Amino acid sequence: MTRPDRKALIAAYKDRKTIAGVFAVICGATGEVWVGASRHIDTQQNGLWFSLRLGSGRTPSLQAAWAEHGEDAFRFEQLDRLPEDTSALARDTELKSRAALWTARLDARKLL
Repeated sequence: MTRPDRKALIAAYKDRKTIAGVFAVICGATGEVWVGASRHIDTQQNGLWFSLRLGSGRTPSLQAAWAEHGEDAFRFEQLDRLPEDTSALARDTELKSRAALWTARLDARKLL
């Protein structure tokens, strides 16, 4: 790879749009649901699954269910996506309110 190609790839990576949103992790074995919010919802599952596989999940109840039932019992669902033009200030407030709404609607636990 040439230096200009590398610079172009780095610039494209830095300029990519990130989508914020609310997601759910659902255990098919028990029906338990955990709801969380993310500023990068498209990559959230990868990071969450990685920490759960390592046994270092930040939500003890989710980590315990993961250890008991295994990865195949879980699925990740995007519940809500914020518009791309949402400002950073409004984004955090909107994520909190939408996560609270989905937590109540699904009778779920909040992800830490």
